[in-house]
Amino acid sequence: MTRVPVHAHEPRRPRPLPRRLAPQAAVLGAAAAGTLLVAFRDPNEAGHYPGCPFLALTGFYCPGCGMTRLVHALAHGDAGTAFGLNPLLFVLLPVLGYLYVRWTVLAARGMPMRSVLFKPVVAYAFVGVVAVYWIVRNLPFAQALAP
Repeated sequence: MTRVPVHAHEPRRPRPLPRRLAPQAAVLGAAAAGTLLVAFRDPNEAGHYPGCPFLALTGFYCPGCGMTRLVHALAHGDAGTAFGLNPLLFVLLPVLGYLYVRWTVLAARGMPMRSVLFKPVVAYAFVGVVAVYWIVRNLPFAQALAP
């Protein structure tokens, strides 16, 4: 007969709050540091940042082209310019912000992050949208989507 340790039936104690929120703090710190760097080092000036390797190799824009300049424009309060540089990312920023806040609140409560956005069908749809955006922004009639 095997014995079950006494502590095996005790409920698990939640991790302390600072430990539960460490990943969120790391993400927020990295985002803040990146934003500050881009806010003070203008990506529109040559030599401050490396260019897009996909653009350099193919001559076509990738879905991320314009992101650094978008962050710079937003850091300086220029939403119109930011939208013109990468419309897809601009539209996704509120969604990413919502997901971050939800992740943080749930972690503070000791709950796992679950969302309909993490279902495979939603993930495949998102990949499809990015692929279509990638192709369309490189077509002659869709110059408004190019950075």
